[in-house]
Amino acid sequence: MIQESSSIVPNIVKVTGSFSLPGIGLCLTPAEDRSQIYTGLSDYSVYRTQLTAEKLESVSLGTGGHSSYVTGLVRSGQTLISGSYDCSLIWWNSGTGEVLRKVTDAHAKWIRKLAVSPDGTRVASVADDMQTKIWDVSTGECIATYGDYETTTPHGFPSMLYTVTYSPDGKWLATGDKTGRVLIRDVSTGHIAVTLETPVMYTWDPKARRHSIGGIRSLAFSADSTQLAVGGMGKVGNIDHLEGHSRIEVFRWQSAERRYEIEDGKLKGLVEALRFGAGDGFLVAAGGDNSGFVSVYNMADGKLLVQDKAPMHVHDIDLNADGRSLTAVGHHQGVVVSLVESA
Repeated sequence: MIQESSSIVPNIVKVTGSFSLPGIGLCLTPAEDRSQIYTGLSDYSVYRTQLTAEKLESVSLGTGGHSSYVTGLVRSGQTLISGSYDCSLIWWNSGTGEVLRKVTDAHAKWIRKLAVSPDGTRVASVADDMQTKIWDVSTGECIATYGDYETTTPHGFPSMLYTVTYSPDGKWLATGDKTGRVLIRDVSTGHIAVTLETPVMYTWDPKARRHSIGGIRSLAFSADSTQLAVGGMGKVGNIDHLEGHSRIEVFRWQSAERRYEIEDGKLKGLVEALRFGAGDGFLVAAGGDNSGFVSVYNMADGKLLVQDKAPMHVHDIDLNADGRSLTAVGHHQGVVVSLVESA
C-alpha cells in the first residue's frame, strides 16, 4: 500500500552552503551521522567534506586509487567502496584513506554506478559491459553476475548500463539502461521479477550524427519499497546537446502501473539523482544540462512543489532522513540545500 506522508512536504528550496571541488563531483555517499560526505571526482580521487565545519572544505581521502573518473561510491560501516571508468573497485578505510582492497578487473568496460544493500553486506555494480555484478563487502568476492541486457541499442550502437539501486527492504535490485529498460530483480533468487519500459527517455536520430542520447540515469525506490521512480530526459531534437526536458516516471512497479509521467517544461537536462522524502510524501529530483536544478514533487498528485536552479550541473545528492536538507555535488562544487515547508 502506498503511504501518503503527513510529515514535511517542502515548498521552499534554499542553498545554505557551498564548497569547491577540484573537478566534477560524480557521486557521493554520506557518513553514518551525515556530518560529512565523501565524493568521487573526475580527477580520479575521493574527497571528504566536513559539513559541520564553519568553512566547508574538501580534502583528498588518500592516494593509490583510481586512474580514471570515480563514478560510483558507497559506504558500509567505516569502509568505502568506489568504482571507476578504469573498471576497478577499491575498498577504502574512510577514516585513514588507506586502500584495503583493489579489484582491478571488476568489469570489462566503464563502471557507471554502485549500490550497497541496506544491511551493508553486498555491493552491486553496473557497467558498460552490460553486466550487473554482486560483491561481498567483507571479502571482495564477486558472488553473482547477471547479463540480461542487450549489448547494443535497437539501432546497432553500443548500449550503456547507467544505474542501479536496492529497495529499502533489501528484497529487490533495480537497474536501468540507455534504451529505457528497467529490470527489477529478486535479490534472494536473482530472477527478474518485473521489466519496465520508459522508451521516451531514449532518442535516436539517424540524420544528425547517427547516434543516440538519453537513457535511464537515476532510480529510487520509495521508503516502503512499493514505488519506483525512474529519471532521465525527454525526447531530444539535437542529440549533441542535453536539450530535452527533465523527465521522471513513477511506477507501482510490482503491477507495472505507471503512476506519474512528469516532464519539466521549464528546466532541461538529465535527471541524475532521485530520492523519496520522509514518509514518501515527496520526491526530490536533481540534474541539469549546462547548469543544474533541484526540483521537489508532491507524491499525492505528482505536481511540482518547488524548484530552483543549482549553481552547477548536479550529478548526485544525499537527502537527510528527516527530509529537511540535502547535499548535492556536481561540476566543480557542492551545495547544501535546505528544504522548508512554509507556514
